Amino acid sequence: MRKILIGILTAFVLAAGFSATGAASKGDKKNAPERPDLERIRSEVLDPRSPYYYPKLMARYEQNETVMNLQDYRHLYYGYLFQEDFNPYRHSEASTKNESLYYKNGHTRAELDSIITYAKEALADNPFNLTQMNFLIYALRARGKTNLANIWQYRLNHLLQAIISSGTGTDKENAWYVINPRHEYNIINFQNAVAKDQQYEEPYFDRIEVEKKNGKETATYYFNIRNMLEEYYRKFPDKQ
Repeated sequence: MRKILIGILTAFVLAAGFSATGAASKGDKKNAPERPDLERIRSEVLDPRSPYYYPKLMARYEQNETVMNLQDYRHLYYGYLFQEDFNPYRHSEASTKNESLYYKNGHTRAELDSIITYAKEALADNPFNLTQMNFLIYALRARGKTNLANIWQYRLNHLLQAIISSGTGTDKENAWYVINPRHEYNIINFQNAVAKDQQYEEPYFDRIEVEKKNGKETATYYFNIRNMLEEYYRKFPDKQ
C-alpha cells in the first residue's frame, strides 16, 4: 500500500509536466520551472485586497476546492513563510508518536485509527507536514475511507507540484525552494530514491546525494533554504 502511494504521487508529478528532475516536458512551456518571487508572494498573501490573501487562500484549501491551480498552491505553500505561526523546526508530539507507529509491519484497525488521529493532530499544528499527510492517506485508504483519502491525496499532490515547479534541483542556480528541511526528503522519497549524504553549502543551500531504489542510479539535488532561514531567524533571533 505504501509503495503504491509513492508511485501514485510520482506519477502525478510527472503527468503534471515535470520530469523527475523538475524539468518541463517537451512542448509544455506553461509548466516550465519558475523560481518563486517571494517578495511578490509576501506582498500578495498579506494584502486583504489580493485574491491570494492568506486567510482566504487557506479557507479555500480547507474547503477542499479542486479548482485551485498551480499559482494558488505556490502562494499557499510559499506564503506560509510569512505567517505568524511559521516555524520550520517545530515538531509535535503527535508526529513523533505517529512515526513510530506507522513504520511497524502491518497495522490493526485500532492502529490505523490511531495513525489517522495522530496525523490530524500533527496537521492541525503544521498544515504542510507532508510526511503526516502521507501517513494519513495510507491509513484512510486502509480503512476504506477512499473519498477522504482522495481529498488529502489531491492536496499532497499539488503541494509537491508547487515545490517541483520552483526549479529543476540539478544545481544551485536551479535549486528547489522549500519552506521546511523535511520537505527535501519528501521530494526525494516520493521519487523512489534514498538520501545517502547531505551537506549544507554556503550561503543557503542543502546538497543531497541520492541513490535510486534500483541501486543503479545516483543523483545530486540542491535545495534553496535562504528564505526559510531568513524568516526563522527573524522570528527567533536567539537561534542564530
